[in-house]
Amino acid sequence: MYSAIAANKRNTVIIIGLFVALLTGISLWWGYTSGNGSSAIFIVGFVLLYTLFQYYAAGSLAVAMSGAQEIQKSDNPRLWRIVENLAITEGMPMPKVYIIPDEAPNAFATGRDPKHAIVAATTGLLAIMDDKELEGVMAHELGHVKNYDIRVSTIVFGLVSAIGILADMAIRASFFAGGRRDNRDDGGLGIALLAIGIVASIVAFLIGPIVSAAVSRQREYLADATGAHTTRYPEGLASALEKLAQYGRPLRRASSSMAHMYISDPIKPGITERLFSTHPPLPARIKRLREIGSSF
Repeated sequence: MYSAIAANKRNTVIIIGLFVALLTGISLWWGYTSGNGSSAIFIVGFVLLYTLFQYYAAGSLAVAMSGAQEIQKSDNPRLWRIVENLAITEGMPMPKVYIIPDEAPNAFATGRDPKHAIVAATTGLLAIMDDKELEGVMAHELGHVKNYDIRVSTIVFGLVSAIGILADMAIRASFFAGGRRDNRDDGGLGIALLAIGIVASIVAFLIGPIVSAAVSRQREYLADATGAHTTRYPEGLASALEKLAQYGRPLRRASSSMAHMYISDPIKPGITERLFSTHPPLPARIKRLREIGSSF
């Protein structure tokens, strides 16, 4: 159990560390080639500020995009009681509870820390889960909050965005430099900047999404392990995931920008998109949970 949590945390740190090193390398390359390193620093700084805004607004944006409606205990005592008991078990403040009017079974959590947590479940999820399964799903979602997964995903988003903006700026600068025929040096600078732009574009539009998906997958495994530890009953979540695999369908208001927040992929990607999926395969998650269950 604890080895699974430690492994997921370690892998996430390694992935983000490598991506930070890559961003730093491209920024230094830009500064050395253009002779104006401060421009790269400005771009990265701007993206980090934008990421900070997204970080604080993530909860409100997620609720608005999903169409979720906040409830009180009297609106759905069953869901409220399960979330409340889990929060007490984890020593966390009671999160805000939402219900999404959608027949597709799914759930998500958001919030930059336990004091600002939000958990939401669809009407479809509430309809097909028994109490133990629903408890497993909600424990998984609170696990995301406890593990500060929104913070991690926001950092990754900022890194990918920074590299994308650097790529765009380098390509634009290369055409500007190459268009100046009165200086032979500008031709070489244009080629160098174009090379930076191409490399950064590949990173931002191909490697970036793969890295984001890899981090998200690690966090899903970690939330599964955390939820199993909270309930001390991994079979509840394993059974819930089996039902999600059986009854799963796309959400009506699914958005790719918040797909990583849900317990199960809300978009159901095709074969060509699975490389970029934010979720590990459900059978792999179920297998891990049952292996964890044998250690209790």
